[in-house]
Amino acid sequence: MDDTDRQIVAWLQRDGRASFRAIGSDIGLSAPAVKRRVDRLIADGVITGFTAVTDPRALGWSTEAFVALFCEGRTEPDRIRAAIAKHPEVVAAYTVTGDHDALVHLRVRDTSHLEDALQRIRSEPIVTHTQSLVVLTRLLERAGPVG
Repeated sequence: MDDTDRQIVAWLQRDGRASFRAIGSDIGLSAPAVKRRVDRLIADGVITGFTAVTDPRALGWSTEAFVALFCEGRTEPDRIRAAIAKHPEVVAAYTVTGDHDALVHLRVRDTSHLEDALQRIRSEPIVTHTQSLVVLTRLLERAGPVG
């Protein structure tokens, strides 16, 4: 991946609907050359997809929480993933260092919905207990590194 590829990726991270012509005009390539590079970036796994970014609050899901998940014994990450993937409120999950086994990011409508989601997650056979942190204010959020 060279500097031109990084510029294309940065463009697409800012605006996934940008035309190859607009990108090429800005970085000094023809539209077909940009398309070839984008196709290669997709084939190489650098670009893994395109999606619409929505505002969860506009969709009615305005409450967020991070939940530390404690599991029985030495639970494998695949078992944790399988247990939490069935809950639509889970928007991301990570294995982490520390006392807990995973950190789960939930997005829900309100605290009542959060309580329901937590109860369902706690009822998973591998989960022994949880610790929750409710998000008050988003201070900063990025889609990822640019270029």
